[in-house]
Amino acid sequence: MKIYFAGSVRGGREKRKEFEMIIGRLKEYGKVLTEHISEPDEEKFVYHQTDREIYEQDINWLRESDVMVAEVSILSIGVGYEIGYADAMDKNIICLYDQSSEKQLSAMIRGNHKIKILEYSDINEALERLAKIFAGEV
Repeated sequence: MKIYFAGSVRGGREKRKEFEMIIGRLKEYGKVLTEHISEPDEEKFVYHQTDREIYEQDINWLRESDVMVAEVSILSIGVGYEIGYADAMDKNIICLYDQSSEKQLSAMIRGNHKIKILEYSDINEALERLAKIFAGEV
């Protein structure tokens, strides 16, 4: 199984540690095409590429993926765009949302019945819920 993980990069890196934990868990279920998102030094994976190269690479990974998992607690235009693109391709989409976030989850995400939303108050809770979903093969 190929998994596309999405999380805020330019919009804020406050959840980077959680990204690392989520990606670690997802690697138990398949190949995570975007595991670099948890890299502590984003300059190592972003700034050596042009915006166009990043776009083309990410769209190709989205097309190649079987499922998309997105951490959506931090507002990110890019993550929203990726979710919309994955939705247009009828991908399975799972969104993780930290209930303690200061920002409300977008109605465009919450209102889409095709997207599985996992609200959590603790990252371990989110990981357990992901495990249950993947045990059923998404």
